[in-house]
Amino acid sequence: MYGWQVMERAAELERRGEPFALATVVWRQGPSSSQLGSRAIITTSGELVGWIGGACAEPSVIRHAREVIADGRPRLLLLGSPDELPSGATFGGQLPEGMTVVPISCQSEGALEVYVEPVLPVPHLIVVGRSPMAHALVDLAQVIGWRTVLKDWTEFADAEVDSRSIVVVATQGHGDEEAIERAVAARPSYLGLVASRKRGEALLGYLAERGLPAEQLDRVRVPAGLDLGKTSHVEIAVAVLAELVRLRASGEIGYGGPVVAAAASAVDPVCGMTVDAVPATLRAEHDGLTYYFCGAGCRSAFESDPASYARNETRC
Repeated sequence: MYGWQVMERAAELERRGEPFALATVVWRQGPSSSQLGSRAIITTSGELVGWIGGACAEPSVIRHAREVIADGRPRLLLLGSPDELPSGATFGGQLPEGMTVVPISCQSEGALEVYVEPVLPVPHLIVVGRSPMAHALVDLAQVIGWRTVLKDWTEFADAEVDSRSIVVVATQGHGDEEAIERAVAARPSYLGLVASRKRGEALLGYLAERGLPAEQLDRVRVPAGLDLGKTSHVEIAVAVLAELVRLRASGEIGYGGPVVAAAASAVDPVCGMTVDAVPATLRAEHDGLTYYFCGAGCRSAFESDPASYARNETRC
């Protein structure tokens, strides 16, 4: 998959609400197999779609891309040595701020600069209720670009909720119990109830008596929103949205859970590259230990004289 096909796949992932990173080659020095403008998508599980470079470049880009998805901050990678940068690319001998250097020892790879940016899904907010506050919250969330839907409690179903959803129940006495009961089972990223603390405690106590697990009910935030004291309907909506924005910015709620944990890693004893220590990676056994390699050339060099390389192996 190349060129615009990569961007079409990116659009498909965005429509499905799945986070990913987009990697773009912004500079190259031969004999790199990549081309200026080459793009690839990297998913949270480490799948790469597109073309960003050969056997040494690809695993490094994947590793950093997954970190970019996790922290939500883009980064510029230099795959190679700073000495390979073109004249004038440094500032007084210093690398540009924010550049991450990834040493590449495989000579066939040349050097690359790759810009890796996160593409995180727009929050999915479901507001349950038909009060003025519920309508105001929907309007405000749409202003900041959130994907928002308003449902009466009679229309609301847990099938509409997934782990990426943010649910605010603002029914204010009209079907509160039913709405909360439907929502908690779906385990949304956030579930808040717009009610007084006293009303909220009574409602959760009633649901506990009906047999809802405490583990589920403990996820309900009540009262939802920042405490602004006595406020109007619109101001309550502002308080709720402010809390949601703060929680999302801090990473407490997000797109549906943590990024898949990165694979264990090891250092190629021949070239010094960091590689994934997984079954799919080229490897060799020596003296009861497993060594992992970035490519066939390094493994062949190791197998020809393992004793001289074994001491270089370092686990990460």
